[in-house]
Amino acid sequence: MPEVIFNGPEGRLEGRYQHGSQPNAPIALMLHPHPQHGGTMNNKIVYSLYHNFVQRGFSVLRFNFRGVGRSQGVYDRGEGELSDAASALDWLQTYNPNAGQCWIAGFSFGAWIGMQLLMRRPEISGFISVAPPANNYDFTFLAPCPASGLVVQGTADDIVPQESVKKLVDKLSHQRGITIDYRLVEGANHFFTGQLDEMIGHVDNYLDKALVKTEA
Repeated sequence: MPEVIFNGPEGRLEGRYQHGSQPNAPIALMLHPHPQHGGTMNNKIVYSLYHNFVQRGFSVLRFNFRGVGRSQGVYDRGEGELSDAASALDWLQTYNPNAGQCWIAGFSFGAWIGMQLLMRRPEISGFISVAPPANNYDFTFLAPCPASGLVVQGTADDIVPQESVKKLVDKLSHQRGITIDYRLVEGANHFFTGQLDEMIGHVDNYLDKALVKTEA
């Protein structure tokens, strides 16, 4: 997985990129958890999501938000990080101009950033949102939510309570033409410690179905 450096709004951003083997390979962008709480592109959940999309033949990019690792800049309360994500998607599209699909996947803070990016980029086909922090961040901008996707949550998450995520999912599910697949991992904490394979199994199962639909 080659290391890449690309230009962001506040300087260089550090990433890891795997190019799909097909000329029109779909693209996917991975977004990591909170920069001030140890979140990096090497987070186990982010890496597992990245690897899943790579195995499916996608061209996949994960990167460090500003101020993390070798990425320049400083933490900007989500506003700057959203700009970083937009720059990362621009870079990904530059190298994959004929991509048939575009997916985003994020964990925790990264899920919040990903859902905001979803609202701004109509080319995004679908999303994976792992433990979206609906208790700490405002998700009311999803009105309407422009794409269907998967939300995965642990029932024993003490950072993002299951109840707050369910409220968000219920709200999104009432929107016309949008399907939110909501999966629970029983007994899992915020980081899916010891249950990462189970969480990724849900992602795998969802993508098996979702990608067949989009290809049909």
